Amino acid sequence: MEILKFDPIFKSVIWGGKRIAEYKGIASQGDHIGESWELSPMKGHESVVSQGTYKGATLPSLIAEHGNEIMGERLMKKYDGKFPLLVKLIDSSDDLSVQVHPDDALAAKRHDSLGKTEMWYSIAPAEGAYLYAGFSKHIDAAEFRRQVAENEIIPSLHKYFTNAGDVFFLPAGRVHSIGRGNFVLEIQEASDITYRIYDYDRRDAQGNPRQLHVEESVDAIDFDDTVDLPAQNELGVVGELRTLADCSYFKTEVARVDGAMTVALAARDSFTILVATAGELTVKSADGEISLRQGETALVPASTAEITVEGKGTFVSTFIP
Repeated sequence: MEILKFDPIFKSVIWGGKRIAEYKGIASQGDHIGESWELSPMKGHESVVSQGTYKGATLPSLIAEHGNEIMGERLMKKYDGKFPLLVKLIDSSDDLSVQVHPDDALAAKRHDSLGKTEMWYSIAPAEGAYLYAGFSKHIDAAEFRRQVAENEIIPSLHKYFTNAGDVFFLPAGRVHSIGRGNFVLEIQEASDITYRIYDYDRRDAQGNPRQLHVEESVDAIDFDDTVDLPAQNELGVVGELRTLADCSYFKTEVARVDGAMTVALAARDSFTILVATAGELTVKSADGEISLRQGETALVPASTAEITVEGKGTFVSTFIP
């Protein structure tokens, strides 16, 4: 089966900016585009194939018809025929809310959904860009409620200033926030469940405060999550896949290409998602080839045993181990 490319889904939000379109080299999509959903199975926001034999088909419809080819039998059984990941580009021209995501068990109980473990790969942070991940000190639920009510939660979070290539792994239960000036690739479980904890008292277009989910978040938060985990600065090595994150939900790697490199995929027993984070690449398989420019994403079916990536640039690869 041929390698698949999809139309991005652009999301306008109050904290978004203009950098996603600039990064992709396309016409402006608006002044407040905070997210580009690069690959999405989410209901109402399904990715649509942009070219080739299956142009116009949605990702869920392709899985329904060609699931074993795209996902492989192992993952079709594991995820009951549903595509398990969501991939986004995020541009934060302002601070995102402080938030947390539930794990699989709590999300299933409350929302009949997957939980949300995710990772960020920093692509092009502005000078002084920062983010928050995890607690800087131990607090209990009562102290957490007090700090949120009195606008004092920010000092209790680890603050990191970001560099290009930094990696942040965010297991479900880790309180976090992307600060202004970041431009990241986000890879996550296919879930849109977010508990908003604190939002700097911002108002929506009607002047109303944005909804918070403080009580819902208490059961989701890992209050013992106080480990100061240093970010990894990894921009890739020419011709070599380097691991960025490795968990049961996804394994993510990065590589730089200057010429050509071959990537064996058969042993993965999984689809592979490719995101070009810099340059211009050509991805070839036994079933054809595609171009992959900076900011574009492709889905390599599980039935593909090997690909060759040619050109000059950097790509991030994700699959499910």
